[in-house]
Amino acid sequence: FQPRKWVTVNGQKVVWEACQTFNGTWGYTREGYHWKSVALILRMFIDTVSKGGNFMLNVGPTGRGAFDENTLDRLNAIGKWMYYNSRSIYNCTQAPAEFKEPKDCRLTYNPQKNIIYIHIFAWPLELVHLYGFKDKIKYAQLLHDGSEVEVIKELPEPYTRHEGIDTSLTSLRLPIVKPNIEVPVIEVFLKEK
Repeated sequence: FQPRKWVTVNGQKVVWEACQTFNGTWGYTREGYHWKSVALILRMFIDTVSKGGNFMLNVGPTGRGAFDENTLDRLNAIGKWMYYNSRSIYNCTQAPAEFKEPKDCRLTYNPQKNIIYIHIFAWPLELVHLYGFKDKIKYAQLLHDGSEVEVIKELPEPYTRHEGIDTSLTSLRLPIVKPNIEVPVIEVFLKEK
């Protein structure tokens, strides 16, 4: 299972690990038809890091010691995603509580570099609204290609007419079309504390 928050014992955060499989079995089975998609595996991986955990993905070889096509397809896709987005995983953990996760996103944080990574599970229409980021962003970019993401400190008048829009939040303007990457990541460089 994937916990809803950092695992605690007696109210104290503990070291924890999410142990997952590709298809519901801990070893190879030729009848393994319940394969998780690459998108689901990546979401579980990111979700684990966003809650301060370690992610272990079980790989079961065949009786001949090889990995089957389904396993190789998923491992290659995860490797491709990591090639572009590994900075959002390595040396990262849960973001400070002041930064709230936008809808359909997960945050990871590199405390040594003071960078927040926004992993987008469902591509929004143009804007990502950020709570807790007001006046804290130095620069933002899409991680896979390094292209700048516009930081909007105050929404213009057409957006503020809609009921329920908080005009004090910070927003990021994204391309209308989702980039050709399974889970896009925005790298947010924070101002010095």
